[in-house]
Amino acid sequence: MKQLGDILLEGGLVTREQLAAAYAEHQRNGRSLGRVLVDQGVLTESQLVAALATQIGLRFVDLTEIAIDGSAVSRVPEAVCRRYNALPIGYEDGKLVVAMADPANVFAIDDIRSLTGLDVKPVVATRADVLTAINRYHRADEELDDLTSSLAAEEADELASLDEVVEDAPIVKFVNLLITQAVQDRASDIHIEPTERDLRVRFRIDGVLHEVMRSPRNIQSGVISRLKIMAEMNIAERRLPQDGRMSVSVNGKKVDLRVASLPTVWGEKVVMRILDNSTAMLNLADLGFAEDNYARYSASFTKPYGMILVTGPTGSGKSTTLYATINIVSSPEKNVITVEDPVEYRLPGINQIQTNVKAGLTFASALRTILRADPDIVLIGEIRDHETAQIAIEAALTGHLVFSTLHTNDAPSAVNRLIEMGIEPFLVGSALDCVLAQRLARRLCQKCREPYTPTPQALREARFPWRDGDPLPTLYRAVGCAACSKTGYKGRVALHEVMTVTEEIERLAVERASAEAIGRVAREQGMVTLREDGLRKVAQGITTLEEIFRVVV
Repeated sequence: MKQLGDILLEGGLVTREQLAAAYAEHQRNGRSLGRVLVDQGVLTESQLVAALATQIGLRFVDLTEIAIDGSAVSRVPEAVCRRYNALPIGYEDGKLVVAMADPANVFAIDDIRSLTGLDVKPVVATRADVLTAINRYHRADEELDDLTSSLAAEEADELASLDEVVEDAPIVKFVNLLITQAVQDRASDIHIEPTERDLRVRFRIDGVLHEVMRSPRNIQSGVISRLKIMAEMNIAERRLPQDGRMSVSVNGKKVDLRVASLPTVWGEKVVMRILDNSTAMLNLADLGFAEDNYARYSASFTKPYGMILVTGPTGSGKSTTLYATINIVSSPEKNVITVEDPVEYRLPGINQIQTNVKAGLTFASALRTILRADPDIVLIGEIRDHETAQIAIEAALTGHLVFSTLHTNDAPSAVNRLIEMGIEPFLVGSALDCVLAQRLARRLCQKCREPYTPTPQALREARFPWRDGDPLPTLYRAVGCAACSKTGYKGRVALHEVMTVTEEIERLAVERASAEAIGRVAREQGMVTLREDGLRKVAQGITTLEEIFRVVV
């Protein structure tokens, strides 16, 4: 049997120097040579597993790049696949081909042979790829369809009653499977919408809504009631909007959901926002900041006082950016207080306040109280009215670092928006230090993206940074593969526009200049617009021209 080091050298995956350094580390701490190389960033997990497969004489497969036979998948129950981290993927010479993270597990091979009555041909895949494939191919869709059929035969009113909602009820299973499937599909929101004839379910994945299923209308009442019970909402009230929150466990991981019900002409619509707590702990470097934009933004949030605004439409990642910034500036020496509506993520070491309008705890009243609590840094969920804006401005002028969000289309418009709210222009110019406008664009799937050369006409129409006579750039387009669920995109990247409020912009604010005039000066001083930042990410192969046009005017 060949040594792992020889296989890696022959494949050109490592140099002799890298191998020698890893071997020395292996000798020091006893960890395997392959694991040391992965930890050092010399090898990827897939490269290591492929080399190990070669060493034992088995074939390595990348499950994201091959076609998996659905009939083979269905031969082995999901529970068995998860127990052994193995998945049947096809047939060869009358044998069942099974992708395994541990092909030496003879018990797994024997069990699968007994279940299927077929000889097993093991192939090797990474543990993460096998688990992802199990989640994808043993989807809850079929079980959801079966439950929908069984529910259609029952009386929805009986299912809707509190007495009927027990842990083995079909409605409960239906709701649990729906949430599980949404989490597995990386959805950020679940939309359950009654229509005239049926109940439509849609998931928002990477910012775009996808229809998942349609169910008989007579299960609507039971599904909505179950969700309201889980979110501790009033199931008897169907005429007014309600908000709630719930926590569920999906594959051993705790997931929080924010629930909102909305009465429509065909019944109550429910939208559930899936809150991933890991999002709140993101590093700013993970959000796609260009180097120059990050330098301008960090120069502002490292100051001891002033106001920083993050602007953009709903769902543009404003809260995520603010949380990531708070994670940087927060320390045991600083008193950080936030007032939010709602508090989506719980942050350790941060004092978070949830507004309660019915009790009189609004942004403005909470902010007044916060300023008496000796804060160093204040985060206001959103500036919605004159009173909140006035107190926030005064807080920034009296030695506090204030973060907040505002709904404007670009960074320069934030100055005009505050003035329109009734804030004196000279106060806006003095207190405001930086405005960050943001959008989210879908990332190209790195496994299936396709290079192409655009036409000069297309580049001119896109206002791409290219001049006649220059060589045409290589851009990428979306294709679609198993890894990205045939969409061509996987994940999202932020586009940024960072405007630092300089003396010139402060003077324009006092003069009540238009957003266009402020934007013109900001660009002369080095501000990169949202479109320009997007086009830079297109040039880097991160996203597509079509995606930039979708999210930026």
